[in-house]
Amino acid sequence: MSQRARIVLFGFAGVLVIAGGACAALVGGLTGEVLTVVLISGGLVAGLLLIFLDIGLGEEHDRARDEARRRKRTLRAADVERRPRMARRPRRPS
Repeated sequence: MSQRARIVLFGFAGVLVIAGGACAALVGGLTGEVLTVVLISGGLVAGLLLIFLDIGLGEEHDRARDEARRRKRTLRAADVERRPRMARRPRRPS
């Protein structure tokens, strides 16, 4: 998730919580209470889900990076095994 998308989505969750607070102050009766509960709950749940998504994407990125390192190390080891050794001159008896 890009930094811009992260800011926009967390901002939207914050706006929902603020809108719920505004409904509590401005709208009276049962309608105000229902709007308050729905908006605040929705904003907090959205924020929590975004946190979990961010953690999951970070772990997935780390796993992919580790796999790429492992693959590179394996290819390097296979390349060393395939490479013929340079012929040495025989040692002279001393």
